[in-house]
Amino acid sequence: MANPKRRHSQRRTNNRRAHDALRAAGLTECPNCHEPKLPHRVCPHCGTYKGREVIEVEEE
Repeated sequence: MANPKRRHSQRRTNNRRAHDALRAAGLTECPNCHEPKLPHRVCPHCGTYKGREVIEVEEE
């Protein structure tokens, strides 16, 4: 297995890691209950997806 001959500088390491930051999830509005939800997923608040009820949600 290959081993590095010299260590990488801090600049080279930081340049490589420049794109590793986490981004916030892009939320969309549910057309039924207008709560924020992840796109292309069932709404956890009302249980609808594409205009029809997919799961039953317990009322609190």
